[in-house]
Amino acid sequence: MTLADVKPGQHCTVVSFTDEFLKLKLMEMGCLPGEVVKVIRLAPPGDPMAVSVSNYVLAIRIYEAKTIVVEPLL
Repeated sequence: MTLADVKPGQHCTVVSFTDEFLKLKLMEMGCLPGEVVKVIRLAPPGDPMAVSVSNYVLAIRIYEAKTIVVEPLL
């Protein structure tokens, strides 16, 4: 499952990344493995998405979210 599959209001945990170039960029923004992420909302056309990570809100594009492997929190 990727972050792009998570619905607004749901929480998940970052597991890994599928793109090495974006991995560094995303990790610098606080998307570290083990970090809890909450999807806040999607823009009306569905891209970008706002997520809460490391106590701030981050807007990322769907193609970036598809490179973040997550597991849902129950």
